[in-house]
Amino acid sequence: MADNHTRNLCNELIHSHFGPSTAKLAKVLLTRGRLSFSHLLRFTGLKPRTARSCILALVQHNVLWHSKGDDEVEMFEFNVDECLVRLRFGRYIVLAQEIFGQMAGEIVQVVLDHGKLRSSDALSYLHIYDHKNISQHHQTFHKLVAGSYLKPATILSHLSPRDRIMKYEAEERRKITGFPTAKELRQVKEVAEARVRREDEGEEQIGLKRKSKDYAGPRPAKRKGAESEDVVDDSVYFKVNYEKFNIHIRNNLIEHAAAGKFNEGAATVLRAILRTTEATQLRLSEPRTAPTSLPNIMLQIPEDAKLSEGLVYSAKRTSNSTCVKDYMGMLSSADNPSTEGRASSFISYSTSKIQVEFDIVARRLRRNVIESIAREKHGTEGARVVRLLLDSGKLDEKQISKIVMMAAKDVRPLLVALSTDSLISTQEVPKSADRNPTRMFYLWYVDHPKAFSVILGNIYKTLSNIVARRRAEREDSEIAAVLEKRERSDVSQDENLLTRMERELLQRWKSKEQRLSVIEIRVEEMVFLLKDLAPLCNNEE
Repeated sequence: MADNHTRNLCNELIHSHFGPSTAKLAKVLLTRGRLSFSHLLRFTGLKPRTARSCILALVQHNVLWHSKGDDEVEMFEFNVDECLVRLRFGRYIVLAQEIFGQMAGEIVQVVLDHGKLRSSDALSYLHIYDHKNISQHHQTFHKLVAGSYLKPATILSHLSPRDRIMKYEAEERRKITGFPTAKELRQVKEVAEARVRREDEGEEQIGLKRKSKDYAGPRPAKRKGAESEDVVDDSVYFKVNYEKFNIHIRNNLIEHAAAGKFNEGAATVLRAILRTTEATQLRLSEPRTAPTSLPNIMLQIPEDAKLSEGLVYSAKRTSNSTCVKDYMGMLSSADNPSTEGRASSFISYSTSKIQVEFDIVARRLRRNVIESIAREKHGTEGARVVRLLLDSGKLDEKQISKIVMMAAKDVRPLLVALSTDSLISTQEVPKSADRNPTRMFYLWYVDHPKAFSVILGNIYKTLSNIVARRRAEREDSEIAAVLEKRERSDVSQDENLLTRMERELLQRWKSKEQRLSVIEIRVEEMVFLLKDLAPLCNNEE
């Protein structure tokens, strides 16, 4: 079950997107966990017809898992991750427009608005307003499916992955005779998880089908003259593949990090490396890109790119290939072949292959989050202590005081304050077997899972307040009246029909909405770093 801040954020999102009745049902599921339909009616107090409508809406938008147990009673469970990703829907639409054009953004928006759709249904919504670009919409939809930006929604997508793993683990345990050992239990879990992954990968392969296309003219005796091409299967329901769009968000964050550390030329080279391997980037948990070569990278460098402006050369004219090699030396920290240099690199560069190291960059970006929060709450001294513990590991109070060059009387309350915010933790090392507190060493260190969990909870609290503030601004009586008036057909065509006070009120509301949206995007980027990039860093943090 989700914590309190996560529940509040999910409840606010459901209230904003689906209304108060659906939010009431979602709140019960978030608070009490998995429930049957009869229990939902009891705890929510909703009428059966209203509850069914709310459940259908949430299932259609992939926010609810539902399955039947051994007693054939259908149970419903809230999908927290699916709800939280709704904060990025606007960004997904913009990314689709940047990659495939305006029509792709329209298709992604329609699919997001309806949860899951067949290709014919999605295109029919678009053709209501645009009858001229039917063939272009079909081609764009095919590109989105072929590029895995849209994936099929199957029966398995409505089942909780945890339920499937538990079911497969039970099946594997029944094959073991006698009492299972720890090694056998670990193997059972690995087999169950691998089976779930294979099923998910197999389900993602559907969506396109082969269509035979014969040549014109007399039909040959054998079908050697037949060609086949992929077409979208109209019987399959599609939903947006969030992970594919998250890969682009990750790449953009890495590019911005390179531009901030070096310059725009380094970001241009890194962007070219990522684009050469973009087709092979299928999972957000991949630690690095596939190997690529320098000629492939040069093909992705724009012809008008002035890479030499970010470097200093004695010659007046320097080729882009020379600049690219120098930039890759900077990005790989070739001048610092040590552990610290490796931790500050973006790519691994050799004569045969070039790879972007996602795990190294993600670990560094997540570390910057802890340091920035320590600096914001406890000043430069707090950031100095946290950076020392991140670099050195476990240290006692005297060692910290000596290395950061602060008096012991100043270090002690600072360590307590950092520990109160869960940025650092203590490790007890007993001097004797009785574990007497007076005879113990107390070592300070950064507990990454604990620190990131607390920070993530505070971020969810901030996002919940932002969503609640936006809803309160929209539901204000004066704003609501103006927005309702603006929806009229005559006013929507000519806003001059609004009075001067109404236009000023509407402009102030738009300004507040824009500021709240900017804050939400910035805060949500921290969620992406701490939550979505966590699988890359779990092994070493």
